[in-house]
Amino acid sequence: MNVESRTAAGAEALAAIKARPGKTLAAFDFDGTLSPIVDDPDAARLADGAIAALTELARQVGKVAIITGRPAATAVEKGGLSGIEGLVVLGQYGRERWEDDVLDAPEPPPGVDEARRKLPRLIESAPEGVAIEDKGHALAVHTRRAAEPEVALERLRGIVAALAERTGLVVEPGRFVLELRPPGMDKGAALRALAAELGSVAILYAGDDLGDLAAYDAIEALREEGVPGVKVCSGSDEVTALADRADIVVDGPPGVVRLLESLTNELF
Repeated sequence: MNVESRTAAGAEALAAIKARPGKTLAAFDFDGTLSPIVDDPDAARLADGAIAALTELARQVGKVAIITGRPAATAVEKGGLSGIEGLVVLGQYGRERWEDDVLDAPEPPPGVDEARRKLPRLIESAPEGVAIEDKGHALAVHTRRAAEPEVALERLRGIVAALAERTGLVVEPGRFVLELRPPGMDKGAALRALAAELGSVAILYAGDDLGDLAAYDAIEALREEGVPGVKVCSGSDEVTALADRADIVVDGPPGVVRLLESLTNELF
């Protein structure tokens, strides 16, 4: 398929990417974008063909990045990413950086330790199937495996928000998940910082969930500053906010892989 944008700004960015691929930053969320959403976060793996598509894209553009709320090392392990030359993984919303098999990970702020101690007690009465994922610098409460995941999510929202306020953390909502994480860093800030570091003249960002809206905001701000960018949505029935703002909407992680394959063919 040909890579086409439904917006003029997206089409301008695609033209800029094709004109100067060596100065392009192509960045991706992990879960729901490159990896299908699964009930158990520990069971996540990249979609079929994703490694090959990322490897080939990394040969064509200036930098390929994965920006995720997961720890960087976890994303590398679950994705089988260590063999991709030219890839950078920004974990914990950019607090961690993995590149060339070297991990730079600062110590988590004290509020995370406090939340780690208190959160299990606070959700003791939560419905069966609710689980905590410890991400090191963040804690995620998943309700996907509950009998009524949306009801469980709403029941826990106030509890998690109150704990965030007491511990100096913020709540990042997602697809049947509430994440407690430190303030001051999001995917938009991480994307902007990396683009500035690289001197990127064009950017592509693909995401699927509410946490990716900050990256969309960054793309739109960079456009105002003269840096073309294209927003790609890995579409799903669970979250529609990104599709409403995207330049390109594809059908989940398999659609993202097909998009990368097509873009690489057009750059070759």
